[in-house]
Amino acid sequence: MEPDAHDGAPHYRENNGFKVPKDMSADSEKAARAEAARIEPVLKRLWTAKTWDAKSVREALLKLGYRNEGPDSEQGRGTLFVQAHDPSRNPGASVALNVRRDACVTAFVQTTNYQVQVNGRYLETGCFEPPSGH
Repeated sequence: MEPDAHDGAPHYRENNGFKVPKDMSADSEKAARAEAARIEPVLKRLWTAKTWDAKSVREALLKLGYRNEGPDSEQGRGTLFVQAHDPSRNPGASVALNVRRDACVTAFVQTTNYQVQVNGRYLETGCFEPPSGH
């Protein structure tokens, strides 16, 4: 059986490699964890207030000093991306913060819960997990 093969499916890892984030350096992971600690209370406050639309989430997080969607930069606190969820299926917003060239904070806030995590970048989609491969 292939390592990480769910239910022993042949070629699982090969076919799903696009969903595996790249490794982060120790310094980048430390920096990303520090930013995640700043983001978590903001998302908790928004979730408690039942405010999970992308516009409100973006506005609240930009107050932390992040750059609004732009080219990568090692300067400043990081570049922020916010995407709305499909409101008919799962109202809420997904968040990605490019902390360094190899580190991200990814998060979401939605009707049922919120979550903040740290991960490396995905090869083709940056901080957001790719929905599918090609």
